[in-house]
Formats: sequence, structure tokens, C-alpha cells
Amino acid sequence: MSQDFAQWLTPVRTIAAEAAARILEIYDTNFDVETKGDDSPLTAADRAAHECIVAGLTALTPDIPVLSEESRALPFEQRAAWSRYWLVDPLDGTKEFIKRNGEFTVNIALIDGHRPVLGVVHVPVGNEVYFAALGHGSWHARAGAAPERIHVQIPCKPEVRVVGSRSHGSDAMDGFINRLGDHAFVACGSSLKFCRVAEGRADVYPRLGLTSEWDTAAAQCVVEEAGGHVVGLDGEALPYNTKDSLLNPYFIVYG
Repeated sequence: MSQDFAQWLTPVRTIAAEAAARILEIYDTNFDVETKGDDSPLTAADRAAHECIVAGLTALTPDIPVLSEESRALPFEQRAAWSRYWLVDPLDGTKEFIKRNGEFTVNIALIDGHRPVLGVVHVPVGNEVYFAALGHGSWHARAGAAPERIHVQIPCKPEVRVVGSRSHGSDAMDGFINRLGDHAFVACGSSLKFCRVAEGRADVYPRLGLTSEWDTAAAQCVVEEAGGHVVGLDGEALPYNTKDSLLNPYFIVYG
């Protein structure tokens, strides 16, 4: 029996918006920055958004577990039993948050059968949201405006538009871009890079560096429902919750 995952889009968008409001309350203060064990930054906004989202999702679907970047580590033996779960990055782009450049997001995805089937990417600064559910397409809504359907750019324009990380470059990334020939490069933070491809404002996002599954899941659903692809270097769509590590392989996002 097929599941209509879109039934959860409206409440999940509300939860993401509430988390975004908590983030913005801290964004305009002189917040402290801590360093986690993997040397990534952590702020009070990460924690506040995490608490808001976990409480909201638990109330919405008590029987579906929630895995958040700011959760305690869970062994794969426990996660492997999950056929469906929420995967959350409460504040994607903490480095951009610290720089106060506005390029950070709230990411909430529903994973079913190792693939993202619902994704909400909320942009707190500007109050925009990208959202999608399996079989229902991808949508973009600006503050106070009705949602609009979005699609990837097909075919690619003669000058390939490449979007890449503002804070996580690599030699491999530079080498990939240099082999493309005529191209334009646009730097962007967080999962907004996926969204640029999904809405046709960029053609490809190569990520030849480390990411975690919560960084990509929500935006992967948005890209795929917009007609695009998020694949590893083997050409297969990124899978979720299939191994002990939550790190993704290198991947390419394209329309």
C-alpha cells in the first residue's frame, strides 16, 4: 500500500518555521561558539532548533524515531531496525550563521526504505522554504507568497553554472570544476546549494568532501522531485542508514 507522505508537509513546515524563529532570536545576539569533537562549531541556536524540532516531530508522529545532528550518537544496531525515521539538521551551515551571511537552513527529512521521501529546507533569513514529498513535486515559497512549483534547468546552458561551498572547498573540487571548460561559479552555504540546482539557478553541485547524511537528505528530496539527481561517484542515488558511519560518500547534484 502506497503512503501519501505529503500529509506531513504542512505540519513539518510549521515545525521548521518555529525552529527558524528560535534561531533568529539568537542570531542577533552576541552568542558564544563552542567546538564539538569533530572540530565543527556549535551554538545555542543549534541546540534551540534541535529541541524545538524533536519536540514537534515527536508530537506529530510518536511512533517514528528522530535522528538529529545534535542527538546523542546511536549505534547502527539500533538504527538498522528503523524502516522509517526523521533525519534532521537543526542548523545547517553553522559557519555561515557565525559569519552572519544568512546562508544557513533548517533541514527536516523523512527517510523511508533508505531514501528521502519528504524534505523541508527552511531559510530563516528571508523566511523562505523549499519543500517536496515523493510524487508531489518540489515547491518554493517566499514570505507571505503562495508556493510555486520548481524544476531543474533542462537542458544545461552552454556556460555550466556550478554552485559550491562557501566554507568547505577542496583540491578535488577545484580539479573537477577546471575540467568543465566554460563555466560560471557561484559560492553558496548550506543545503541552499541543492536548492539552487532544484530551482534551475545552477546546473551542478559537486561535493568532493565530507558531509553527513543529515546535511543532504531533505534537500535531496527537493532536488529529485524537481527532476534532478543526487548521486555518488558510482552513479547511484545517495542511500541512508545503510552502514555504521553516517558520513556520505562524495556526490554530484545535477539537473
